[in-house]
Amino acid sequence: MAIDQPALLTDASRGLTSEEVAQRVAAGQTNTVSTKTSRTTGEIIRANVFTRINAIYGVLFVLILSTGYFIDGLFGGLIIVNSAVGIIQELRAKRTLERLAIVGQAKPTVRRDGQSAEIAPEDVVLGDLVELGPGDKIVVDGPALTADALEVDESLLTGESDPVVKQPGDKVLSGSFVVAGSGTYRADIIGDESYAAKLAAEASKFTLVKSELRQGIDKILKFITYLLIPAGALTIYNQLAGDQAWPDALRGMVAALVPMVPEGLVLMTSVALAVGVIRLGKRQCLVQELPAIEGLARVDVVCADKTGTLTENAMRLSDVREITPGHPVDDALAALAAADPRPNASLQAIAEAYRTDPGWRVSTTMPFSSARKWSGASFGGDGDWVLGAADVLLPEGEHRAEAEKIGSRGLRVLLLGRAERAVDAAEGPGDIEPVALVVLEQKVRPDAKDTLDFFAHQNVAVKVISGDNAISVGAVAGTLDLPGADKPVDARKLPDDAEKLADTVEDRAVFGRVTPLQKRAMVGALQSKGHTVAMTGDGVNDVLALKDADIGVAMGAGSPAARAVAQIVLLDDKFATLPHVVAEGRRVIGNIERVSNLFLTKTVYSVLLALMVGIAQVPFPFLPRHITITAWFTIGLPAFVLSLAPNNERARTGFVGRVMRMAVPAGLVIATATFVSYLLVYKGSGQSELDKIQAGTTALITLITIALWVLGIVARPYRWWKILLIGGMVVLTLALFLIPFTQKFFALDPSVSAYTLSAFACAGVGIVLVEIAWWAGRYLVKRQDASSLAGPASWPCTEAKCRRFMWCRTTESGLG
Repeated sequence: MAIDQPALLTDASRGLTSEEVAQRVAAGQTNTVSTKTSRTTGEIIRANVFTRINAIYGVLFVLILSTGYFIDGLFGGLIIVNSAVGIIQELRAKRTLERLAIVGQAKPTVRRDGQSAEIAPEDVVLGDLVELGPGDKIVVDGPALTADALEVDESLLTGESDPVVKQPGDKVLSGSFVVAGSGTYRADIIGDESYAAKLAAEASKFTLVKSELRQGIDKILKFITYLLIPAGALTIYNQLAGDQAWPDALRGMVAALVPMVPEGLVLMTSVALAVGVIRLGKRQCLVQELPAIEGLARVDVVCADKTGTLTENAMRLSDVREITPGHPVDDALAALAAADPRPNASLQAIAEAYRTDPGWRVSTTMPFSSARKWSGASFGGDGDWVLGAADVLLPEGEHRAEAEKIGSRGLRVLLLGRAERAVDAAEGPGDIEPVALVVLEQKVRPDAKDTLDFFAHQNVAVKVISGDNAISVGAVAGTLDLPGADKPVDARKLPDDAEKLADTVEDRAVFGRVTPLQKRAMVGALQSKGHTVAMTGDGVNDVLALKDADIGVAMGAGSPAARAVAQIVLLDDKFATLPHVVAEGRRVIGNIERVSNLFLTKTVYSVLLALMVGIAQVPFPFLPRHITITAWFTIGLPAFVLSLAPNNERARTGFVGRVMRMAVPAGLVIATATFVSYLLVYKGSGQSELDKIQAGTTALITLITIALWVLGIVARPYRWWKILLIGGMVVLTLALFLIPFTQKFFALDPSVSAYTLSAFACAGVGIVLVEIAWWAGRYLVKRQDASSLAGPASWPCTEAKCRRFMWCRTTESGLG
């Protein structure tokens, strides 16, 4: 929606009046966009009810009902369960995300009736006067009306990393953000026509986009589909072309087809991700992209900014040490603090200490920028003053050495200096006369050390990357016992060569005087070494690195620009929340791999058993009700519990290979053992109904016994609750075979001891073979991990590299 001509007459100093705002709201001229942050309730219900798996089960359920054997239609309840669980979890996740998205959204400051106030982006109306300051995200489009050294980063729109200087009349676009300076602009283009409608709405969207985990599951399902076609066709032909009664043949066909579909695999994946969103939401953690949860499980390096992450944003003025006597130090500091309409944390601390404005008249200002490392203002006859990093503004010598000595105690040291020329002069401010050292205290977050200890225990390397003095950063990191803090690196001395930079960044842990472009390059350097990198930050200078990192984590109180590009936002600003986020990611992906083993083993043995029965031209041994109870106690209930259980195992690549190495041999053994036990008691086509039940029962005992053993393997290493879970499934299964009512209800007859013994004998052989297959797969995984540890020849054998792979000795699965 573009602005009409009369609105061009808006008073640039006072903004719109309340009456004008009300008129525009009534006319629908608000920044409301049609893009939704999540699917509607109706879309969620349709997406979870009308699925391919539900359609298959629905058809088979109708076929069973047509036979009159309603008990065999118990599997139809899976349609309701699958749909209900998926709908409930996604609706809960939807409510959590939308609530947190409102809290974490960028709120522009608008001026109305001469008063400034923060409002929600959708409350901006056509012609609103919007104020800009460092770190502000631009939410609508329009021309700049005023600009005081205003620099805007449009890298998210154009890919150009250099800030663009804006003058009055220049257009500013939504999706960009302010790097330095201040100004105002008018909201000319709002709603669906602005860049914000295309970019910002994606930030909090409930997405199920492609990820390595989902791609792996899709690959597995595609492979299974190829097996289902011949197995299903052979089963249908075998059951319907024989001499069985039509209802019996139909029930056998359905019993063979139902377990071939891994109905719970996709459901459990979605549920695990949705539950992860809900759990993190309770910790005030906004997950803006669901695959970020999976990505966190793979993180092995965390790059953390010092200010706002390891230390609190607020600072306190500790000391002012005069270098050159005779200058009005107090008045200069007070004037500089008063001259900046949007002071950073350092100037805020100075303003708290110097509350009396000396009344110096400001002629021009130069706001702080991460690239320059200083800010300043010219005050006419009162001089031109700068305030910035002491080690940047001071030459080598006594005063710089003193500043570094102070900084080595973890303090921030700024230089107050008098410039030779105006601070905005084209040729620069010229020579700086050092006047005083301004010492600021930063408070280390009380939870920072515990957080770093957690990462150390989990073998995740932490890199502290800061724009502050390297010695000061190292001192702060040293108080937290971060390994490598005693060897801080000044980023101004980092090599330009990409390979050498990667080696340095991988070997060292603390870096100071890092520019925004260098932060981005350092993230890329770590990724080039095969690391999965999470970047945490809160400032404008962190945005480029946050965007390029595998997982960007922003603080809720940080700049709107940082929150906009991050996949995860810690709304409570607690660095200590990050371990919970990482742990949640590991829990999700580790448990999905566990339950995938169960579902795919079932699919493999179902397909193979159907092929064996079809080739042998014998009736299928099971009724649909048998398949239902097998799914309940060997897969369904255990998988649901295991998918929500704690799991700190770091995710590894090769998900498909590991799952298939377990599922294929286990499925082959179960199918073969079950088929053999069935043939041992099968009495031919003339067998009685009792003979059919006893043969089916024998085969079912073999199948369930080995399947429960596979459950025990998947559940390793054991905890008390896992033992209780497996024990419970065993007791419930025994009850089905021993209680007269359930024997009759489920058509079971284990009364022939010889048959039962043969079933357990086949199961025993199968268990031994499954164990051998599991140990062989375990050995292959260890060999693969050892090969990964060696890495390409270009990888140096460093302490950081060794730490990266230490997980294989402490993994939850015991594969070390």
